[in-house]
Amino acid sequence: MTDTHKPSGLSLSKPVSQYGKTPFDRLRANGKGRQVSITRRKLLGGAALGLAGGLLSGCDMLNDSKPFRNMLRSAESANFTVQRALTDRQALATTFPESAISPVFPSNGTKEPDSASYARFAARDFAGWPLIIDGLVENPLDLTLEQVRAMPSQTQITRHDCVEGWSAIGKWTGVRLSHLLEQAKLKPEARYLVFHCADRLYGVPYYESIDLIDAHHPQTILAWALNDEPLPIGNGAPLRLRVERQLGYKHAKYVVRIEAVSTLGGVYGGKGGYWEDVANYAWYAGI
Repeated sequence: MTDTHKPSGLSLSKPVSQYGKTPFDRLRANGKGRQVSITRRKLLGGAALGLAGGLLSGCDMLNDSKPFRNMLRSAESANFTVQRALTDRQALATTFPESAISPVFPSNGTKEPDSASYARFAARDFAGWPLIIDGLVENPLDLTLEQVRAMPSQTQITRHDCVEGWSAIGKWTGVRLSHLLEQAKLKPEARYLVFHCADRLYGVPYYESIDLIDAHHPQTILAWALNDEPLPIGNGAPLRLRVERQLGYKHAKYVVRIEAVSTLGGVYGGKGGYWEDVANYAWYAGI
Protein backbone atom coordinates (compact mmCIF):
# COMPACT_ATOMS: atom_id res chain seq x y z
CA MET A 1 0.00 0.00 0.00
CA THR A 2 1.43 3.32 -1.01
CA ASP A 3 0.22 6.53 0.56
CA THR A 4 0.76 9.92 -1.02
CA HIS A 5 -0.69 11.89 1.88
CA LYS A 6 2.24 12.63 4.18
CA PRO A 7 1.40 15.41 6.65
CA SER A 8 4.29 17.58 7.75
CA GLY A 9 6.90 15.26 6.28
CA LEU A 10 6.00 12.24 8.41
CA SER A 11 6.14 9.04 6.36
CA LEU A 12 2.94 7.08 6.87
CA SER A 13 3.10 3.98 4.74
CA LYS A 14 5.21 1.85 2.44
CA PRO A 15 4.54 -1.65 1.12
CA VAL A 16 6.62 -4.32 2.80
CA SER A 17 7.74 -5.60 -0.61
CA GLN A 18 9.83 -2.46 -1.04
CA TYR A 19 12.14 -3.51 1.79
CA GLY A 20 13.65 -6.48 -0.08
CA LYS A 21 13.76 -9.33 2.41
CA THR A 22 10.74 -9.60 4.63
CA PRO A 23 11.17 -7.98 8.06
CA PHE A 24 10.85 -11.42 9.67
CA ASP A 25 13.77 -12.74 7.61
CA ARG A 26 15.92 -9.74 8.51
CA LEU A 27 15.12 -9.95 12.21
CA ARG A 28 15.91 -13.66 12.32
CA ALA A 29 19.24 -12.98 10.63
CA ASN A 30 20.01 -10.52 13.43
CA GLY A 31 18.86 -12.88 16.15
CA LYS A 32 15.94 -10.56 16.91
CA GLY A 33 12.95 -12.54 15.70
CA ARG A 34 11.21 -14.84 18.13
CA GLN A 35 7.95 -16.67 18.49
CA VAL A 36 5.47 -15.64 21.15
CA SER A 37 4.62 -18.62 23.32
CA ILE A 38 1.00 -19.60 23.10
CA THR A 39 0.91 -19.41 26.91
CA ARG A 40 1.08 -15.63 26.55
CA ARG A 41 -2.51 -15.72 25.38
CA LYS A 42 -5.60 -16.29 27.42
CA LEU A 43 -6.48 -19.31 25.28
CA LEU A 44 -9.90 -20.24 26.59
CA GLY A 45 -10.57 -23.94 26.28
CA GLY A 46 -7.05 -24.58 25.02
CA ALA A 47 -6.94 -28.19 26.19
CA ALA A 48 -10.18 -28.93 24.38
CA LEU A 49 -8.62 -27.59 21.21
CA GLY A 50 -5.62 -29.91 21.61
CA LEU A 51 -3.13 -27.12 22.17
CA ALA A 52 -1.64 -28.03 25.51
CA GLY A 53 1.63 -29.58 26.59
CA GLY A 54 3.77 -30.81 23.74
CA LEU A 55 2.87 -27.94 21.42
CA LEU A 56 4.53 -25.53 23.81
CA SER A 57 7.89 -27.25 24.03
CA GLY A 58 10.73 -26.35 21.71
CA CYS A 59 9.22 -23.08 20.45
CA ASP A 60 12.61 -21.62 19.63
CA MET A 61 13.47 -24.59 17.42
CA LEU A 62 10.05 -24.51 15.76
CA ASN A 63 10.23 -20.78 15.14
CA ASP A 64 11.73 -21.40 11.69
CA SER A 65 8.99 -23.85 10.71
CA LYS A 66 6.41 -22.24 8.46
CA PRO A 67 3.81 -25.01 9.04
CA PHE A 68 4.21 -24.57 12.80
CA ARG A 69 3.81 -20.80 12.57
CA ASN A 70 0.68 -21.27 10.46
CA MET A 71 -0.69 -23.75 13.01
CA LEU A 72 0.02 -21.30 15.81
CA ARG A 73 -1.82 -18.57 13.95
CA SER A 74 -4.79 -20.94 13.52
CA ALA A 75 -4.75 -21.59 17.26
CA GLU A 76 -4.68 -17.87 17.97
CA SER A 77 -7.60 -17.40 15.58
CA ALA A 78 -9.51 -20.01 17.56
CA ASN A 79 -8.58 -18.16 20.76
CA PHE A 80 -10.02 -14.97 19.29
CA THR A 81 -13.25 -16.70 18.24
CA VAL A 82 -13.76 -18.51 21.55
CA GLN A 83 -12.90 -15.52 23.71
CA ARG A 84 -15.20 -13.21 21.76
CA ALA A 85 -18.02 -15.76 22.06
CA LEU A 86 -17.64 -16.34 25.81
CA THR A 87 -16.92 -12.85 27.11
CA ASP A 88 -18.87 -9.62 27.25
CA ARG A 89 -17.55 -7.54 24.38
CA GLN A 90 -17.88 -4.38 26.46
CA ALA A 91 -16.44 -5.83 29.69
CA LEU A 92 -14.16 -3.28 31.29
CA ALA A 93 -10.51 -3.69 32.16
CA THR A 94 -9.77 -3.42 35.86
CA THR A 95 -9.14 0.11 37.09
CA PHE A 96 -7.03 1.07 40.10
CA PRO A 97 -6.77 3.84 42.71
CA GLU A 98 -4.11 6.51 42.38
CA SER A 99 -2.20 4.88 45.22
CA ALA A 100 -1.52 1.90 42.92
CA ILE A 101 0.19 3.93 40.17
CA SER A 102 3.68 2.60 39.44
CA PRO A 103 6.48 4.99 40.46
CA VAL A 104 8.11 4.43 37.05
CA PHE A 105 6.26 3.51 33.88
CA PRO A 106 8.78 1.72 31.62
CA SER A 107 9.40 2.69 28.04
CA ASN A 108 9.50 -0.28 25.71
CA GLY A 109 10.14 -0.61 21.98
CA THR A 110 11.09 2.65 20.30
CA LYS A 111 12.49 5.19 22.77
CA GLU A 112 12.30 8.08 20.31
CA PRO A 113 11.52 8.06 16.57
CA ASP A 114 14.68 8.63 14.57
CA SER A 115 13.50 11.24 12.08
CA ALA A 116 14.18 14.92 11.57
CA SER A 117 10.48 15.71 11.28
CA TYR A 118 9.70 14.08 14.63
CA ALA A 119 12.59 15.94 16.25
CA ARG A 120 11.21 19.24 14.95
CA PHE A 121 7.80 18.55 16.47
CA ALA A 122 9.36 17.45 19.77
CA ALA A 123 11.43 20.65 19.92
CA ARG A 124 8.23 22.70 19.95
CA ASP A 125 6.28 20.47 22.36
CA PHE A 126 4.50 18.82 19.43
CA ALA A 127 2.58 21.95 18.49
CA GLY A 128 0.72 21.28 15.27
CA TRP A 129 1.27 17.51 15.37
CA PRO A 130 -1.06 16.02 12.74
CA LEU A 131 -3.65 13.33 13.19
CA ILE A 132 -5.22 12.10 9.96
CA ILE A 133 -8.34 9.90 10.04
CA ASP A 134 -9.16 8.59 6.60
CA GLY A 135 -9.79 5.49 4.52
CA LEU A 136 -13.33 4.13 4.58
CA VAL A 137 -14.91 7.18 6.22
CA GLU A 138 -17.52 9.65 4.99
CA ASN A 139 -15.81 12.63 6.62
CA PRO A 140 -11.98 12.42 6.60
CA LEU A 141 -10.40 14.39 9.43
CA ASP A 142 -7.17 16.38 9.39
CA LEU A 143 -6.65 17.37 13.01
CA THR A 144 -3.89 18.90 15.09
CA LEU A 145 -2.81 17.83 18.55
CA GLU A 146 -4.38 20.98 19.95
CA GLN A 147 -7.75 20.04 18.46
CA VAL A 148 -7.52 16.53 19.88
CA ARG A 149 -6.69 17.85 23.34
CA ALA A 150 -9.67 20.21 23.17
CA MET A 151 -12.09 17.32 22.70
CA PRO A 152 -13.97 15.72 25.63
CA SER A 153 -11.46 13.61 27.54
CA GLN A 154 -11.53 10.75 29.99
CA THR A 155 -8.99 9.51 32.50
CA GLN A 156 -8.46 5.90 33.52
CA ILE A 157 -5.93 4.16 35.75
CA THR A 158 -5.16 0.77 34.25
CA ARG A 159 -2.47 -1.89 34.14
CA HIS A 160 -0.28 -2.25 31.07
CA ASP A 161 0.75 -5.87 30.46
CA CYS A 162 3.76 -6.40 28.21
CA VAL A 163 4.21 -9.61 26.22
CA GLU A 164 7.72 -9.78 27.73
CA GLY A 165 6.25 -10.42 31.17
CA TRP A 166 6.34 -7.06 33.00
CA SER A 167 3.41 -4.85 33.94
CA ALA A 168 2.91 -1.30 35.20
CA ILE A 169 -0.04 0.79 36.30
CA GLY A 170 -0.51 4.26 34.84
CA LYS A 171 -3.05 7.06 34.71
CA TRP A 172 -3.99 7.79 31.11
CA THR A 173 -5.91 10.77 29.78
CA GLY A 174 -7.17 11.13 26.24
CA VAL A 175 -10.11 11.22 23.87
CA ARG A 176 -12.31 8.21 23.30
CA LEU A 177 -11.60 6.65 19.93
CA SER A 178 -15.34 6.27 19.45
CA HIS A 179 -15.70 10.05 19.67
CA LEU A 180 -13.27 10.51 16.78
CA LEU A 181 -15.06 7.83 14.76
CA GLU A 182 -18.40 9.53 15.28
CA GLN A 183 -16.97 12.62 13.62
CA ALA A 184 -15.29 10.71 10.80
CA LYS A 185 -18.41 8.59 10.13
CA LEU A 186 -17.26 5.10 9.20
CA LYS A 187 -18.57 3.63 5.97
CA PRO A 188 -20.55 0.35 6.26
CA GLU A 189 -17.73 -1.68 4.69
CA ALA A 190 -15.16 -0.59 7.32
CA ARG A 191 -14.07 -3.51 9.52
CA TYR A 192 -10.70 -2.52 11.02
CA LEU A 193 -8.70 0.52 12.05
CA VAL A 194 -5.02 0.70 11.14
CA PHE A 195 -2.80 2.94 13.29
CA HIS A 196 0.17 4.34 11.36
CA CYS A 197 3.02 5.53 13.58
CA ALA A 198 5.98 7.87 13.25
CA ASP A 199 8.54 5.33 14.47
CA ARG A 200 10.38 2.54 12.66
CA LEU A 201 11.89 -0.65 14.04
CA TYR A 202 14.85 -2.10 12.14
CA GLY A 203 13.97 0.17 9.22
CA VAL A 204 10.32 -0.88 8.97
CA PRO A 205 7.43 1.47 9.87
CA TYR A 206 5.51 0.48 12.99
CA TYR A 207 1.77 0.00 12.73
CA GLU A 208 -1.02 -1.81 14.53
CA SER A 209 -4.70 -2.54 13.98
CA ILE A 210 -7.85 -3.37 15.93
CA ASP A 211 -11.39 -4.31 14.98
CA LEU A 212 -14.42 -2.10 15.47
CA ILE A 213 -15.46 -3.92 18.64
CA ASP A 214 -12.31 -2.77 20.41
CA ALA A 215 -12.43 0.59 18.62
CA HIS A 216 -15.80 1.36 20.23
CA HIS A 217 -14.90 -0.07 23.63
CA PRO A 218 -15.49 2.66 26.26
CA GLN A 219 -11.91 2.40 27.55
CA THR A 220 -10.22 2.60 24.15
CA ILE A 221 -8.69 6.07 23.95
CA LEU A 222 -6.09 8.03 22.09
CA ALA A 223 -4.03 9.18 25.06
CA TRP A 224 -2.08 12.42 25.27
CA ALA A 225 -1.21 12.40 28.99
CA LEU A 226 0.33 9.95 31.45
CA ASN A 227 0.06 10.53 35.20
CA ASP A 228 -1.28 14.07 34.68
CA GLU A 229 1.68 15.11 32.54
CA PRO A 230 2.05 15.35 28.76
CA LEU A 231 2.87 11.94 27.38
CA PRO A 232 6.67 11.36 27.57
CA ILE A 233 8.48 10.67 24.32
CA GLY A 234 9.48 7.19 25.41
CA ASN A 235 5.85 6.36 26.13
CA GLY A 236 4.58 7.47 22.73
CA ALA A 237 4.29 11.27 22.67
CA PRO A 238 2.26 12.99 21.61
CA LEU A 239 -0.52 10.44 20.90
CA ARG A 240 -0.73 6.80 21.89
CA LEU A 241 -3.46 4.22 21.49
CA ARG A 242 -4.75 2.63 24.68
CA VAL A 243 -6.73 -0.55 24.04
CA GLU A 244 -6.91 -1.73 27.62
CA ARG A 245 -7.99 -5.34 27.12
CA GLN A 246 -5.02 -6.26 24.92
CA LEU A 247 -1.28 -6.75 25.47
CA GLY A 248 1.12 -3.83 25.24
CA TYR A 249 2.36 -4.23 21.66
CA LYS A 250 -1.17 -3.42 20.44
CA HIS A 251 -0.96 0.02 22.10
CA ALA A 252 0.55 1.88 19.14
CA LYS A 253 2.79 4.85 20.01
CA TYR A 254 3.52 8.05 18.04
CA VAL A 255 0.19 7.79 16.18
CA VAL A 256 -0.05 10.06 13.14
CA ARG A 257 -2.81 8.45 11.11
CA ILE A 258 -5.84 6.21 11.65
CA GLU A 259 -7.03 4.44 8.52
CA ALA A 260 -10.35 2.60 8.27
CA VAL A 261 -10.11 -0.50 6.05
CA SER A 262 -12.27 -3.46 5.06
CA THR A 263 -9.40 -5.97 5.18
CA LEU A 264 -5.88 -6.14 6.59
CA GLY A 265 -4.60 -8.14 3.64
CA GLY A 266 -3.20 -5.17 1.72
CA VAL A 267 -1.55 -3.42 4.67
CA TYR A 268 2.22 -4.03 4.90
CA GLY A 269 2.71 -7.77 5.56
CA GLY A 270 -1.03 -8.41 5.78
CA LYS A 271 -1.23 -9.76 9.34
CA GLY A 272 -2.42 -6.59 11.04
CA GLY A 273 0.63 -5.28 12.89
CA TYR A 274 4.40 -4.89 12.92
CA TRP A 275 5.12 -7.79 15.27
CA GLU A 276 2.36 -9.86 13.72
CA ASP A 277 4.13 -9.48 10.36
CA VAL A 278 7.72 -9.97 11.47
CA ALA A 279 7.40 -12.61 14.19
CA ASN A 280 3.89 -14.07 14.01
CA TYR A 281 2.66 -12.41 17.19
CA ALA A 282 -1.08 -12.90 17.63
CA TRP A 283 -3.23 -10.25 15.98
CA TYR A 284 -5.74 -10.51 18.82
CA ALA A 285 -3.77 -10.18 22.05
CA GLY A 286 -6.63 -10.25 24.53
CA ILE A 287 -5.99 -10.42 28.27
